Amino acid sequence: MTEAILSIEKVSKNFGGLAVIDDLTFKVRRGSRTALIGPNGAGKTTVFNLITGAYPLDEGRIVMDGHDISHVPSRRRVHFGIARNFQNVRLMPHLSAIENVMVGQHSRYGGWRGALQPVSLWPRNRWRNEARAALAQAGLSEYERATVGSLPYGVQKRIELVRALMAQPRLLLLDEPAAGLNPAETEALQSLIETICRESKMTLLVVEHDMQFVGALCEEVVVISFGRKIAEGTPESIRHDAAVQRIYLGEPLGEDMHKARRRLSRAS
Repeated sequence: MTEAILSIEKVSKNFGGLAVIDDLTFKVRRGSRTALIGPNGAGKTTVFNLITGAYPLDEGRIVMDGHDISHVPSRRRVHFGIARNFQNVRLMPHLSAIENVMVGQHSRYGGWRGALQPVSLWPRNRWRNEARAALAQAGLSEYERATVGSLPYGVQKRIELVRALMAQPRLLLLDEPAAGLNPAETEALQSLIETICRESKMTLLVVEHDMQFVGALCEEVVVISFGRKIAEGTPESIRHDAAVQRIYLGEPLGEDMHKARRRLSRAS
């Protein structure tokens, strides 16, 4: 079995008296495409915030590629090979697409001189050329000089993905990448992610409610509810898991149950 690149080990997180993540343990295999799913409020985005250091752990530990990063400051975790997007697009709307992508290069360089490298005014500097090539690979060359705030939401989502990739991560965290996209935009994003993962050997951990997207993209699924793991396995095994059907889909009756199961079946 391929070794784990990420290990979540007995992790817990409380906010006040509320246990949002409770003794959570799972692993993400190196080179895999893994989904983290569950109903609204299950704690999925909180898990991402713990992995990236936005929230401190209360208990447990997080190991990334053999390094215990449980107490590493969030600003340094990118140097361990972690990058992410967000549920809501966080591009700089007044900048062009290529300028937004170049912002993602800053995390690779230490010190103020390194941070200034990607914004060199020289029009043919290698940072700009690298950003231009990344946009081209994603099929976004036509938007290179466009102001991001004027672009369709689906295009912005793809630009945000390209920006995250500028950090050259070994582990990419995607938080609801298909949210708000129409079917054509979702298909384009899925194709882009598959191509990137295949060519770069990058590991993917994705939070997503679109089960058809999850089933088409991911090989493994971890299901959580109220901050606890209730199931893990392939999309096919998860589709038939009684606990997932009961907790993730609820317990609809009659025809509603059949409709809910059909929705989940698209994940296989």
